[in-house]
Amino acid sequence: MISNYDLIVIGGGSAGLASAIEAYDNGIKKILIIEKDKYLGGILLQCIHNGFGLQEFKEELCGPEYAIRFVNEVKKRDIEVLTDTFVTKITSDKMVYYSNNKGYFISKAKAIICSTGCSERTRGAISIPGDRPSGVMTAGLAQKYTNIMGYMAGKKVFILGSGDIGLIMARRMTLEGAKVLGVAELMPYSNGLNRNIVQCLNDYNIPLYLSHTVKKIVGKDRLEKVVISKVDDKFNFIEETDIEFECDLLLLSVGLLPYNPLLKDIGVKLNPKTNGPIVNEYLETSIHGIFSCGNSLHVHDLVDYVTSEARIAGKNASKYIKDELNDNSEVITLMSGNNVGYVVPATSHINSLNDIYVKFRCKKPFDKCTINVLLNGKVIKSFKKLYLLPAEMENLSLRLNESEFDLIKKEEGSKTLSFEVVE
Repeated sequence: MISNYDLIVIGGGSAGLASAIEAYDNGIKKILIIEKDKYLGGILLQCIHNGFGLQEFKEELCGPEYAIRFVNEVKKRDIEVLTDTFVTKITSDKMVYYSNNKGYFISKAKAIICSTGCSERTRGAISIPGDRPSGVMTAGLAQKYTNIMGYMAGKKVFILGSGDIGLIMARRMTLEGAKVLGVAELMPYSNGLNRNIVQCLNDYNIPLYLSHTVKKIVGKDRLEKVVISKVDDKFNFIEETDIEFECDLLLLSVGLLPYNPLLKDIGVKLNPKTNGPIVNEYLETSIHGIFSCGNSLHVHDLVDYVTSEARIAGKNASKYIKDELNDNSEVITLMSGNNVGYVVPATSHINSLNDIYVKFRCKKPFDKCTINVLLNGKVIKSFKKLYLLPAEMENLSLRLNESEFDLIKKEEGSKTLSFEVVE
């Protein structure tokens, strides 16, 4: 028997919870949240460090504290939830197939929000040479072992990659009694938030080796040592710069990728720069009525940004269900330019340009720089910035004035707004 819902939200982390709450508050009552784990909250449940909620709640919370506030709001609204339930597939006509210990089920939705989060890049993804012993794992897995399961994954630790999870685990492992020997970062700058560099490395005298990476892994059954080496600007190893570290655990913090097999299987267009779906200003994918938000759309640095983005998805999904998502103005393409890695959203109706935040990351650090907005290659607006960092996502409100709007509307042919960063 097929059950019917107005909205099905796939993923019960911070994005899924916030989007469901927003849709409910906008008049959509028949909602189902499907979560593969036993509890709602997603990755937040293993993030026991503080720093969450500064923008959303104006106070500092740990991950579980942040999550429970949204879980409680879902309960207040009596939104239906299925945990320990795995979605096997969805279809373009918004059928959702899922299973749990009670059986296999099919539901029909008027709209779907995919908030399936992201996954960590593994050793295989970056092709580290050397042996294949135990003791090599992603930083997020080690975090789960330590914070959820109560296991110490190692006592002498080296970390590859300066992403935020790796930095946080450097501090966490130190507090649990492990010796963290250092952090190697391929790039000449850190890929983590500056506050994590200070609080997780500097405060514990943990060295950071910039422009270094792991050259070799050594170990028969268990990891015995790693060899790191300095790299040049083309990421080639520099001779006679090898450093050996005897260790029993190598943690990998080498990037996150949006997790979207459900969307990929039904032909949703994905952005090759992010691995997330291409969306318009409503966060609607290339298939009408299917929306995306949070880290399954693009990787965020702050959960507060995930929440605000999820609210946009929830609000617009509710409008779609009520047949109110009707903007007949011309569509304009948004894309990355010089020194910008990607741009979200990828398209927008012209009439909506002043109502959206364009989100992007720069490709390298900048001090006292300018963000230029170009219409078909010609600068129409600029924003001065004291600094930009690849680790920090930029949220840019265009704030176009009347003359700038006129320039866009009067431009003939196809229209593209691109975003670049210049010194």
